[in-house]
Amino acid sequence: MRFRRTPPPDPANRPPRKTLWPMLFAALAGGASLFTFAPFGWWWLQFPLLAFLFYQVGIDANTKRAAWIGWAFGFGWSVAGMHWLYIAMNRFGGLPAPLAALAIVLLGAYMGIYAALATGFASWLRKRWSLKVKAFLLVVLPVAWGISEWMRGWVFTGFPWAASGYAHNAAPLGGYAPIVGVYGVGMLAALCAAGCAMLTQKSRWLGAAIVAAALTTGAGLRFIEWTAPAGKPLTVRLLQGDIPQDQKFDQAYIASTLNLYRDMIVAAPADLIATPETAIVQFPQELPPGYLASLTQFAQRSGSTLMYGIPFMDGPNTYSNSVGGVTPDGKGYRYDKHHLVPFGEFIPRGFRWFTDLMRIPLGDFTRGGALQPPLQVKDQYVLPNVCYEDAFGEEIADQLRHAAHPATILLNVSNLAWYGDSAAIPQHLQISQMRAMETGRPMLRSTNNGATAIVDGRGQVVQKIPFYQRGVLTGTVQGMQGTTPYVRFGNYLFLALSAIALIAVRLARR
Repeated sequence: MRFRRTPPPDPANRPPRKTLWPMLFAALAGGASLFTFAPFGWWWLQFPLLAFLFYQVGIDANTKRAAWIGWAFGFGWSVAGMHWLYIAMNRFGGLPAPLAALAIVLLGAYMGIYAALATGFASWLRKRWSLKVKAFLLVVLPVAWGISEWMRGWVFTGFPWAASGYAHNAAPLGGYAPIVGVYGVGMLAALCAAGCAMLTQKSRWLGAAIVAAALTTGAGLRFIEWTAPAGKPLTVRLLQGDIPQDQKFDQAYIASTLNLYRDMIVAAPADLIATPETAIVQFPQELPPGYLASLTQFAQRSGSTLMYGIPFMDGPNTYSNSVGGVTPDGKGYRYDKHHLVPFGEFIPRGFRWFTDLMRIPLGDFTRGGALQPPLQVKDQYVLPNVCYEDAFGEEIADQLRHAAHPATILLNVSNLAWYGDSAAIPQHLQISQMRAMETGRPMLRSTNNGATAIVDGRGQVVQKIPFYQRGVLTGTVQGMQGTTPYVRFGNYLFLALSAIALIAVRLARR
């Protein structure tokens, strides 16, 4: 007896696939991305997580389904990666727990839109251009993912925290950072994930080859020296006062905080002494008589250059989150924070009611200039950035590209005590490492409770002191000069490569 083979069903007549369960699993996969970043550092886990997303999106060409699954993945990614914002809003901002939790959920819902745009746009292109699986997985989805993260970094002033590329600062793909920056590294991570998803197809050898080639090339790029030493090394002292956040702006503790930092500054000389963000919590006009003068006298007497976090008031309701400085010859310096934190440092239009619910001091700063000069310390040029600013690599690259004297050393001053004992501190250190890799310049970090560290021009942590304790990091740092491709072109190179890839796919189909 012969059995007649039943033909496969026509895909056009298949019932629509369910979306709810894939969305749930996508949200869990997105949440698991937390383990790919510091302090866990399981960068390799990012590949199967994104591969799962790409596989679910690639099962069929339903654009709406793809967008919803992408949104769920982005929602889980953002809530897990930025859950520590709850601590700032509830414990220190005084926002009731349900409202703080709701704010995190709403933030995740908004951030998920960017992942939805990536998967929805890729699926739409797949249908419109009649793309085959290889082109869809290996070109369109990685490019769409990279562009969506780039958009997340500037739309509505941007919030690029937990961009996928940060997971790879110590991984092979980190070798691409001086060329295409963190968003380019994220796109290449998505390409490796697409290669993993290709293992479910007949051309699985192609997927494996792409992953191997991307990782091997990235590892090789790490041996390239993009910048060269400039001048002589500086001796540095980086202060970590470990002031509890609930005492920082309390009038009962301000005097002791001011005395603490003055004593830490004058304890020993160094070429550069730096304090954390708003270590001096009062405006200059409110400080005890002679306070700043005593710091100037110490700088002149010891030959030290000081850079200290302080707010400056330039008029009624006009104040800035700044870094003040003084050189051994008594000259002053000022850097005003340019990229402000929404709700914490500036109030978006229509949301004052929300910030009024929290007890956040100095919550509406004036924005500093986009281009500000570095401070010369002996034969080095030190460019500060304040806390969240070092999450915007394109802005730091822009300063280096247009400065009359490009910085040879970067300095980040921060206060992450707002976020308690959470992943925020190691995540922020990882961001600073990526900035050092992109620019080929060392990054100094002076923070209230961590991570106070010296990062070299290759993104390696040379020295750091323990989190959540008072201390001084003493060391030396070698300034670097030269221009990496990322400093020269910023994100334009990554965007150009993305456009070329899409154009090539389109031309190949035609």
